[in-house]
Amino acid sequence: MSEAVMPDAVVSPPMGGLYGEKVGGPVVDFSYVGIDAILEQMRRKAMKQGFELNIMVVGQSGLGKSTLMNTLFKSKVSRKSVLATAQEKIPKTIEIKSISHDIEEKGVRMKLTVIDTPGFGDQINNENCWQPIMKFINDQYEAYLQEEININRKKRIPDSRVHCCIYFIPPTGHCLRPLDVEFMRRLSKVVNIVPVIAKADTLTLEERDFFKKKIREELRANGIDVYPQKEFDEDAEDRMINEKIREMIPFAVVGSDQEYQVNGRRLLGRKTKWGTIEVENIAHCEFGYLRDLLIRTHMQNIKDITSSIHYEMYRVRRLNENNSMAAHANGIPEHHLAAHEM
Repeated sequence: MSEAVMPDAVVSPPMGGLYGEKVGGPVVDFSYVGIDAILEQMRRKAMKQGFELNIMVVGQSGLGKSTLMNTLFKSKVSRKSVLATAQEKIPKTIEIKSISHDIEEKGVRMKLTVIDTPGFGDQINNENCWQPIMKFINDQYEAYLQEEININRKKRIPDSRVHCCIYFIPPTGHCLRPLDVEFMRRLSKVVNIVPVIAKADTLTLEERDFFKKKIREELRANGIDVYPQKEFDEDAEDRMINEKIREMIPFAVVGSDQEYQVNGRRLLGRKTKWGTIEVENIAHCEFGYLRDLLIRTHMQNIKDITSSIHYEMYRVRRLNENNSMAAHANGIPEHHLAAHEM
């Protein structure tokens, strides 16, 4: 009797994922869509493109602008460090000098541009000395605008706009000078200003606290809105964080690119006969708070406000000017143009 031949059992092919991942591992959560993966996609794209940051430093000679920038980025990024000359004279008029660096830390690349303003506040007559600085900031907005309105514009427009202006206040311990008030009053409308008290180690703690309080009162009295501005707080959490920062402004800072050995630790500081002033010790100065604001917590917000507020105001004004000029050239009455815009 012949043995019945049974057909081979049909085995279904193993089901794999879309990209060939193995089956039979952990239980798959079928309710998971994967929307949160956008964060990783954005991170990878940002890492490839890199970042840009343009910082302007303004203040009279001898306040430690170059040293503070070198301290902030732990490298020789200031104009004086790169373009040092044997003899440097005070320029007769304000000059605008910028220098760019490519900085990389843990795989993150950033193009840093430091804009210096030698000659500011160093003359006998400092009337209208803010005008070249205002012109430079507006020129960067104009360059960006012209690239933006091109028919065949670049995929990524080079960003030379000034994101932040660090304004150095001399450590007099009394009050702001008329020059300080006028500069910040005018420039705060076109750029993010962060005021700092330079060389704060020349003041006692009591003098420093009094000076900071006096400056905050004068800023309020003159309607000067420095960064972070109250009207740009997005929610209650932002408001709470930024209120703490506003209570500390202006930051009393000390800069140093010299390393010293203190209790077995290498640190940046300024050595005196009474001891070593540790730059990153918040009990000694507020450099750490300034660094966190500019780099670790608010860098992107500073850039966003530059783009969406300061540059946007400039763009609207310029386009309105162009529309008015075109209307006059075509003989259209101005009130007709205004009615059309409304």
